[in-house]
Amino acid sequence: MKKIFSRLGSAAIALLAAVSVAPAQAADKLTVAHSTWVGYGPLYIARDKGFFEDEGLDVNLVVMEDVKTRMPALAAGRVDVAVTTIDTVLGFTTPERPLVYLFALDDSRGGDGIVASKDIKTVSDLKGKKVAYTEGSVSQFFLSVLLKNAGMSLGDVETLNMTAGDAGAAFVAGRVDAAVTWEPWLSRGKATDHGALIVDSSATPGLITDVAVTTQKVLETREADMQAFYRAWSKAVDWQKENEAEADAIMAKGVGGWLEDPAVFAETRAGIAFYDADMNVNFMNPATPDGILATITNAKTLGEEAGLFKLEADPASMIASGIVN
Repeated sequence: MKKIFSRLGSAAIALLAAVSVAPAQAADKLTVAHSTWVGYGPLYIARDKGFFEDEGLDVNLVVMEDVKTRMPALAAGRVDVAVTTIDTVLGFTTPERPLVYLFALDDSRGGDGIVASKDIKTVSDLKGKKVAYTEGSVSQFFLSVLLKNAGMSLGDVETLNMTAGDAGAAFVAGRVDAAVTWEPWLSRGKATDHGALIVDSSATPGLITDVAVTTQKVLETREADMQAFYRAWSKAVDWQKENEAEADAIMAKGVGGWLEDPAVFAETRAGIAFYDADMNVNFMNPATPDGILATITNAKTLGEEAGLFKLEADPASMIASGIVN
């Protein structure tokens, strides 16, 4: 099966087996598929605080951990909206079933990174080292960008394919020179006697960004619902800012999985930023130098160079107009 970039929860395999998704319902039902990730928490605020209902929406939030299930379900019309990282979408859009970016949900601001042995000071020092990361994941995308900026490529490191959690654990155990992972493994790696953080996503804002995506067909037939969905999201993010403790409890319970403890949720949330309306207006504007178009273009180049996919669409054509801007 074709490899693609994705953000996978640590319990993806176990949870996937338990998930069943019904075909999308009538126009008043909006089915949204997501994995277990802190950045999707405001979806549950919008549900539990009635923001979806206020916008005239009946939203069904469905956990689908494996992106190789979630995105084909979107393309096939079994779900109406999927949330995932920008780069992931490029491996699934086709001329027959084009996908469209609606708005941004969250941005990794330190939640993803690379922990390495203390003798490794920079990304350039990774050359020839054993680096653990998930092939076909957002961790690979992150590493690829950093290596490219340092004049290198994935071929310059010794790759060990592991989940983000396993990669972090392998580094903590001293079995690899470096790991590309996310919290809580970044903190655990830094806490070892042999480990240090060489870079995290706070140095690359906008690079690892989760988005809401739909098909061109659904957008054309349900544009008003997509606009309402975005408004409800924006209300939820605004509410979260003013009610952090209650919001963490709601989001932890809703997202569940390894984030079901509000304390763990809050700790992990510190490494991301939720996109409010002002941030979306800037980021979703194709003219913004470090906005969504730049990230799509970067992911397209890296994905095609790695042979992961061949994007036939113009990146700019994949950004929906009339939802945010």
